[in-house]
Amino acid sequence: MEHQFISSPAHGDPVPGILHVWLQAFRPHFTAPTWRHVLVLVMGALLAPRKRTVTACLRLTGRADAGNFTIYHQVLNRARWNGRALARTLLGIVVETLVPQGPVIIGVDDTIERRWGKRIAARGIYRDPVRSSHGHFVKTSGLRWLSFMVLAPVPWAERIRALPVLTLLAPSERADAKAGRRHKLLTDRARQGMLQLCRWLPGRRIIFVGDAGFAVHTLAHALEGRATLISRLRLDASLFSPAPERNARTQGRPAVKGRALPRLSTLLTDPATHWQPITVPVWYGRQTEKHLEITSGTALWYRTGTPPRPIRWVLVRDPDGKRNPQAFFSTDTMLAPAEIIAIFVRRWQVEVTFAEVRAHLGVETQRQWSQKAIARTTPVLMGLYSLVTLWAENLIQQGVTPHAAIWYRKTAFTFSDAIAAVRHRIWIGDINSTSPYSPDMQKIPSDRLTRMAEALCFAA
Repeated sequence: MEHQFISSPAHGDPVPGILHVWLQAFRPHFTAPTWRHVLVLVMGALLAPRKRTVTACLRLTGRADAGNFTIYHQVLNRARWNGRALARTLLGIVVETLVPQGPVIIGVDDTIERRWGKRIAARGIYRDPVRSSHGHFVKTSGLRWLSFMVLAPVPWAERIRALPVLTLLAPSERADAKAGRRHKLLTDRARQGMLQLCRWLPGRRIIFVGDAGFAVHTLAHALEGRATLISRLRLDASLFSPAPERNARTQGRPAVKGRALPRLSTLLTDPATHWQPITVPVWYGRQTEKHLEITSGTALWYRTGTPPRPIRWVLVRDPDGKRNPQAFFSTDTMLAPAEIIAIFVRRWQVEVTFAEVRAHLGVETQRQWSQKAIARTTPVLMGLYSLVTLWAENLIQQGVTPHAAIWYRKTAFTFSDAIAAVRHRIWIGDINSTSPYSPDMQKIPSDRLTRMAEALCFAA
């Protein structure tokens, strides 16, 4: 039975019972008073069409006249709850629902949340990845976030989706220097986050996928025996053959590597290189077959200061010549070359997730300046993306269909359909339980109709 939070009409809409059910796994992480306010904020964050400020959440839930509005701000800037504990619970839900068996593939990437203000201590000046291009450099002020996303097939999407489970704030070098802290590189935070996820998923095989920025030898070495790392590889990477075997006459210290192997850039022009044709079903997010030519091998990846790491490298070229040759590597040398490419292309969904949390969940519209509130709000909105994805599957099983029209025969769900279905369930899903039985009439409270109209009027 769905439990419903009882609230008087003067203090806004009660939280729908379905939201209690959906969020029940997170209840142990909060005290009873904080939990009641958390439910209201989540409800408002789902319904708000634009800014995800606390005041916008209160307006959408009918609490614009609530005199205790500061209590809701304190949920983010003062209340005692642990974001890492919430992330662990969310990871368990996502993995249990979408990846009950097999390897857990997790994409790693960073994004910039554009923010201004002198009181935002962790912000810095970064290259804007959205507005910049290869020939045009754009700088922006903002916060850098490192996000770990489970890359798994979602039934209603009929494709791979990137579901955030852990998002970490990476303060700028200037902010750390001002605070008197040692600055951590993004790869250092990635290493800590990866090892944390490995501890949260004991006994599961984990594969981390990152772009060229995470192709770091120390990162690959830290994951040895714990997880697999797949990333891009420089065409001029230092690769070596295994160390020669020692015998009774071998003198000196044991060698850690053998002879240097040819650069991958050299293999591209070597006529003796054997190329194998393959077909990749998904390429750059499109459900189209892509024909490629690959060559692969195993080697020791070596950098001074860390032990050599055995890897399998894959060199890829486009027979059509539309894209430059690329190289990838896996720290699991038993993976097949085609499997390495198939896993790597999953990470392209990470950029889709970053775009959708901005478009549908209001990331970059928050206005907090408290350090604790800033460190909490964006990870919560990122995690809400994963929860909406899972909740939509529950609603689809109850008969929800995509938003279509006679001129638009839409059959597949998108995230806009998913969050619309969740909003619809919250707005009017409990009307039947409060209205008198009648096959022809359902009473919607007038104040709720007014808020629905205001949400439409201020949506743009």
